[in-house]
Parts: sequence; C-alpha cells; structure tokens
Amino acid sequence: MILCVRFHSGPVEHASGRATSGAEAALPALLGLIEDISPAVQALPPDAALVDVRGAERYFGQDAAGIASVLRVRALAHLGAGCTIGVAATPMLARMAVRQAEPGATFVVADDERAVRRFLEPRPVAALPGIGAATARVLRSYGLDTVGKTAAVPLSTLQRIAGVRIGRELHEKAHGVDRTAVAPNAAARSLAAERAFSHDELDRGAQRRALLSIAGELGVRMRGTDQVCRSLALTVRYADRSTTTRTRALVEPTAHTPALAAAAYALHDALGLQRARVRAVSLRAERLTDVEFAGHQLTFDQRATRARTLEPVIDRLNSRWPGAVRPATLAGPARGAA
Repeated sequence: MILCVRFHSGPVEHASGRATSGAEAALPALLGLIEDISPAVQALPPDAALVDVRGAERYFGQDAAGIASVLRVRALAHLGAGCTIGVAATPMLARMAVRQAEPGATFVVADDERAVRRFLEPRPVAALPGIGAATARVLRSYGLDTVGKTAAVPLSTLQRIAGVRIGRELHEKAHGVDRTAVAPNAAARSLAAERAFSHDELDRGAQRRALLSIAGELGVRMRGTDQVCRSLALTVRYADRSTTTRTRALVEPTAHTPALAAAAYALHDALGLQRARVRAVSLRAERLTDVEFAGHQLTFDQRATRARTLEPVIDRLNSRWPGAVRPATLAGPARGAA
C-alpha cells in the first residue's frame, strides 16, 4: 500500500522576513522521520510525500492505516507537525485520497476493485492527476463530468474526444489503473517554495506578486549552489483543498530570476483562474543540473546582460542585509501573503 502524507504546521519566520509554512521548512526532517519507517519515500515539495509501506507492514505487523497512525504520532511528538494521510494501493489513488481526508486524519481506499470503483465514480473528472482544466472542460461539454461517467465510455470514444494519448490515459485512470511508482530520492532533482495567503485570495496581482517572490527565492537558492533548472512546475491550492499543477519546459536551463518569473506568469495565465479562491501558490524548479553543463544563448540586449551580471552582487548584498535589494513590486507587504 501507498501513503500520501501531507504535513501542516504553523508559519515559520525566516531571516529575510518571509514567512512560509512550518511544514515546508521542516520537510527534510519530516522525510527523515518517514525513512525510519520505510526507505521508499518520494518527496512532493513543498509539504507532502509518497511512501511505499508494503515492506513496513510486515516489519511492524500492522496494516497501512496502522502505520499511518504511527507516523502521525511520531511527526507530532518529534517535530510538532500534524499530518493528513491518504492510503491506497497506488500513488494516484493515494494522492486523491489525501484530498478527501479531514485535516489530521487518514482516508483509506481499500485495495479492492469494488472499493476503488466506489471511490472514483463520484469524483469530478478534473480530480484525476494529470487531467488539466482544458481537457476537463471538453469532457464536461460531452456530459462526462465525473470519473464514473468517463469510465463508462469506450476507449475509442475517449480518444476521439481528447486525443489518442490523453484518451488512453483517461481510460486507464478512470478505471483506477496507475503505472507510476514511488521514486525514492526524487527531491534531489528539484527545489520548491510556497507562498500561502491568510485568506482566499482572488486578486490576480497579489498572486503574481507571490509568484515573483517565489521565483526570486528559487533563483537565489540555485545560484547559491551553482545549479540551473530545465523546467518549472506551478501548483495552485484552492479553498476546497483541491490543487492544480502545470509544468513547462524552459527555453534554456536557467537560474535567472526574471526568466523564472516569466515562466511562472505564463503558467499562471494559462490556468485562466479568474475568480478562483486561491489559498496558496508554489513553484518547483525541476531537472536541476550543474551550471557548468548548461549553455546560455548570447544576446545583444544590454539590459538583460547587465541584469544577469548584477544578480550575484545583489545576492551577496541580500545575504548580508536581507531584503536590501528587491523588485519595486515587492517593496511593500504583499496583501494577504503569509
């Protein structure tokens, strides 16, 4: 069985004055705590992880729900972090289950075909991981607004509606088929940061300011370790605890803050959130590589060249005097950000 563990605790104040969720700051320690139970752990930054506990069930003499209870107690006792846990036979189902769990509780989907079908059928089709808003809108236009209705449609019909590849993925996921596995140590290939809002944030400008702040943080962290990323993933968490994640490959590997911010804005705009009630936004820099192995396209744009030249200087100033140099957009407190 697989656990999807989402951590939550109070905000942590950083030296820069930025506040992030306590779970985000404590994620490495929390992952270490999980590894005492099972070595098959995959980080899902900023605040979650997948755990394969099939071996641990035999070792501890408990089922997955029992191990989830042990993990919640240990996280609270050792690190003061609460856990919400989804339990299922596959990573996809575990991710979906954790969204249904009450905060601080465990939601279990039994490893039984009928139980999986009962769990999936009433879920909105957009709840299936990897199914984007655009695909969900197309399916709804055909009356396929739930997973159950989608599962009842023949594969050939889904492929005509959504395309060959997406149609096959839809057909498999709607029937509970998941070909992914827990990938241990995945965190080493990515960096992530999150901004939570103190209330349901509807203002697009406030959301973009949060993205600019995150892009700046990721840029500093990568430049500090001489790394660049090849793709960027945006996750938006809504008031109902559901999330949307989109990933975009970058034109070239980079740790340049304006390039990261531009990619984040493009991902955000593509979601077409309009009046969505947003609780948090996070960015994940993926496919990290050493800067010495990455090329950079030369340009005649002197402003861009100067900006890249100044970045290391600004990083050194901010490391000594946090927040001394920052974009004018972030000069005042971001409304609602926590």
